Amino acid sequence: MAPCGCLQGLFGGRPNKSLAPDMAARRFTPAGPQLSVDEVISMVRARPTPAVTMKGAAQSWASPIPAAQIRAPTTTENHGKRDLDKRSVSRLQVEQLGFTPSSLPPPMPAHERERVIRNLLPTATHKMLSKLPKELVEACSMEGQTLRRRLLDGATVVFFTAGYPGKRFVFERAAQLGIKTVVIEHPDSWAKGLVDEGIIAKFIPVDMGRPAEEVLAESLAQIKGLGADGLTGEADAILTVVELSVPLVAALCEQLGLPGPPPAAVNQARDKHATRAAMKAAGLPTPKNFLIESEDMVSKAAEHVGFPAVLKPVSGAASLGVRKVVHRGEMMACYKEVVAELQGLVVVSGALVQDTGTGQGVAANKVMSIGILMEQYLDGQEVDIDIVMSGGQWRYAAITDNGPTIEPYFNETWGNCPSLLPLEQQRELKEFGVAATEALGFTDGVFHVECKYTSTGPQLIEVNGRMGGGPVHEHNIRVWGVDLVEESIFVAMGIPCRPCVPRDPLEPIAYYLKTAETSGIVGEMPDLAEISRRPGVIWAKPMVKVGDNMTGPADGLPTWLVDIMVKGRTPQECVDFAFQLEREAVVKHQ
Repeated sequence: MAPCGCLQGLFGGRPNKSLAPDMAARRFTPAGPQLSVDEVISMVRARPTPAVTMKGAAQSWASPIPAAQIRAPTTTENHGKRDLDKRSVSRLQVEQLGFTPSSLPPPMPAHERERVIRNLLPTATHKMLSKLPKELVEACSMEGQTLRRRLLDGATVVFFTAGYPGKRFVFERAAQLGIKTVVIEHPDSWAKGLVDEGIIAKFIPVDMGRPAEEVLAESLAQIKGLGADGLTGEADAILTVVELSVPLVAALCEQLGLPGPPPAAVNQARDKHATRAAMKAAGLPTPKNFLIESEDMVSKAAEHVGFPAVLKPVSGAASLGVRKVVHRGEMMACYKEVVAELQGLVVVSGALVQDTGTGQGVAANKVMSIGILMEQYLDGQEVDIDIVMSGGQWRYAAITDNGPTIEPYFNETWGNCPSLLPLEQQRELKEFGVAATEALGFTDGVFHVECKYTSTGPQLIEVNGRMGGGPVHEHNIRVWGVDLVEESIFVAMGIPCRPCVPRDPLEPIAYYLKTAETSGIVGEMPDLAEISRRPGVIWAKPMVKVGDNMTGPADGLPTWLVDIMVKGRTPQECVDFAFQLEREAVVKHQ
C-alpha cells in the first residue's frame, strides 16, 4: 500500500537500516504580525545544506490517533538488544540505575524553573513559532507535517550519548532533516566517526567515567559554548536515545530552560516501586508489590505478594535480573540468584550486560545499591504501546503484540503490528497506557509503554521515557508511517506533534528474535543473505557470530541469535511467515 501524501519523501529518502521524550517547557504563543512560513524561516535562521544526503532507502485495529486531535484521552476504569559498542564505559550511566537519582541535583521548584526560562533569550525555533499561525503548526495534515519538518532545518540539536552502533539510523534521520547534530559522548565512542561521514556536525568528548554531577557540569559548559566556532548554532534542543541517559538529559534541559521531561517524572518512571505508587495514587490498577532491600525482607515480601510472582531490579535493566518465582520453596534461591546476577553485571555503552571476564565495563555493584522488587505475576497477552504526547494530550498510540516471553527470564521472542487482539481490548490498552504515562507526570514526549492484558484487564509492566529500541522505530514507520525519531526531535524543540497517520495500515509486519535452545559455542550460522533476498523479508540479521558463546534457558538468560522482520498482507500472515523463517534459520553448535 502506498503511503499517504504526507509521507512522500519520508519513505523515498529513508535509509533501509536497522529516543528520548521531552516536554515543552516553552509553549509558543503567536505574538505580533503573523508571517508566511517562508518569510519566517528565511528571516530567523539560514537554511543550510543538510550535513549528508541520503539515498533511497482483513484485520480490526484500534486507530493509533485520537478521533479528534484536540480531544483529551479517556482514562481507564480501575479494574481489580545486545548489539553493543564495548569500548565506552560510564560510571555516570551506572549511577542512573540506582534506587535514587544518584548525585544529580534535585528537580528545580516550579518558580525556579520559571526564573531560568524568563532569563533566557528565545531560541530561533521559538522565534519562528511565535510568528506562525497556530492552526498551521498544529495541523494534522501533509502541509502541517511538512511545515514542522522545515522548522528543523538548520537547527542545532544535542544528543547526550549515542548508544550502541545500531542507533546510527537516528543520526542519519536527523541529517536528512537538515539538523546540525552535536553528540556528547565518551571519547572513544563509535559516534565520533559520524563527523567525518558528514552525518553529525560535531562530536564533544566527555569523560563519562566520572560522577554524574561532574559530567553534568562539563556538559552544561560545552552546550553553553556551542555556536562560537561556527560549526553549529546555539543549542535548540537536547535529547537522548539511551535509557540510562534520560535522567541527566532531564537535568540539562531544566538547567538550560529548554523543553525537556520533568526530572521528577523521569525518576518515577525509572523506579518501578515509585511507578507502582504513582499508579495506585491515580486510581489505576497495579499488581501487589514489595521492595526487597536486604535478605531478611524476603519472607515478608513473599507473605505480602504471594505466588506466582516476579523478581526484578527496581530500576530498568532490560530482562537482566528478572525471574519468575512459582512457589515459596524456591523464593530464597531465586532471590539469591537475581542478586548474584546483578552483582555480575557491567555497564558498556550505556547498557547493562553480563560480565564476560574481558575486563570491559564497570561493575555495577561497586558504585550503586540495587533494590529488588517482588510483584504479583501478571497473566495474559503482553503488548507494547508506542505513545506520542504533545501539549498534555496523546496524539498517537500504536499497539504491537508481543509473543510469549521465555520464562523464567522473560526474554522477548516475537511480535506483530497491527495488533491481533480484539478491538475493544486494544482500545482499553491504549487508554490505559496513556493514563499510566500521565500518572507519572509526563505531558509531552515519545514513550515506549509495556503492558499486559490480563484476566482482570490492562496492567502496567513499565513506562520507558524515550523512543523504544530494537525494531520499534522500523515497525512504527512501516505500519503507520510515523517516524518516532522525527517526533522525538519535534518535542525536544518545543514544536507541536501531530503525526499524519493513514486510515489503514501501510503494511503489516512481524518480527522474530530467535534464541538459543541449549548452551554451547556457535559453530555455523544459517545463510541469512539468502533469506534476506526472499519476497516479503525486510531483514534477517545475525546477532552472534561463529565462535561466540551462547546460553540456553536451562543455564540462564537465553542468547539472541538471529533477528528476522517480515511484511505481508495481514498480521497473521506475517506471523506465520516469521515463524517459518525462524525454523529455517538453524544455528549449529560446534
